[in-house]
Amino acid sequence: IFRVNLPRGKDGYRHPKMDDNFGQLLEKLQPDIAHIGHLNHLSTGLVDELVKRKIPIVFTLHDFWLMCPRGQFMQRNFGEDGELYQVCDGQEDEKCAKTCYSMYFSGQESERQRDLAHWTTWIAARMEETRGILAKVDRFLAPSRYLRDRFIQDFGVEKHKIAYLDYGFPLHYLTTEGSRKMEVFTFAYIGTHIPAKGIHHLIEAFGRLKGKARLRIWGRERAQETAALKSLARDLVQNGNQVEWMGEYVNQNIAEKVFLHCNAIVVASIWGENSPLVIHEAQACKVPVITADFGGMKEYVQHQVNGLLFRHRDPGDLAIQMQWAMDHPAAFQELGEKGYLYSQNGDIPEIRAHCEELGTI
Repeated sequence: IFRVNLPRGKDGYRHPKMDDNFGQLLEKLQPDIAHIGHLNHLSTGLVDELVKRKIPIVFTLHDFWLMCPRGQFMQRNFGEDGELYQVCDGQEDEKCAKTCYSMYFSGQESERQRDLAHWTTWIAARMEETRGILAKVDRFLAPSRYLRDRFIQDFGVEKHKIAYLDYGFPLHYLTTEGSRKMEVFTFAYIGTHIPAKGIHHLIEAFGRLKGKARLRIWGRERAQETAALKSLARDLVQNGNQVEWMGEYVNQNIAEKVFLHCNAIVVASIWGENSPLVIHEAQACKVPVITADFGGMKEYVQHQVNGLLFRHRDPGDLAIQMQWAMDHPAAFQELGEKGYLYSQNGDIPEIRAHCEELGTI
């Protein structure tokens, strides 16, 4: 294992020193094939180093980074309706400059056109670079059909070069011993405290519930983001219910430390998540999931089949689904018992079987 990262290189995409070091590593290792999981915080030039040495490339897609400079098709600026972080309907160079990079403009009206031209040109060059990767990769893998289809329809990936293959999981730590007996119905969020995850919508929905309930939020705190969420919870949750901030957890202990201590997992992401790991992990432990009817989220949860769906980015509808779960706990748990939709026994894909299937692609 060789660990390397450019933590401050989020918007950069080509780093010659990184490319040179990678090339030296390839000369030392002489691999037969390369598997790319992401290029963000690394360098697009890694692909060229592999091509120069005629090393076949398999690239697993986890988000939209190749086709969207920000990676999630979520805009930074306020929309016409005043909503922040709107879902973007597609990549266009000038639109990207206006909606996602104007924060880097000087702020002087006399400089606006020059700033806009600069960032439009930067984005065009960046997109030319990432589009060039398509011809160099031998096979793309997408962990959801939604993501696969977006890359075919919106980015021009040829159908024969991209295959759907869901993630595989080591199942030994995804077992629960004991029962989930909560004093009150307990909803849970697991993940990072960033706007894209929609925790603010979850808190708003939780504040609308009638009856006694609890919301537990797991994940590493992020200074301003977490402080803002805690302030939001104090303002919006006035029904006597409690929001508990649980902090970090070790993923190998997720079944014992998280899933045994909640009745429902809520995935309220405001972007088009492709194949959320937490949905799979919850399904492995038969914890029912409430998530949005959008992207890969609705691909792995079907409403009233193995979980509940709410209208994407709609806290009011999320509250309705959460209320139903509270009011019908036995029926809700029955949905969770269905588990994963794409196996006969409801089990999520196991990592060894995943690797065997990978070898056939």
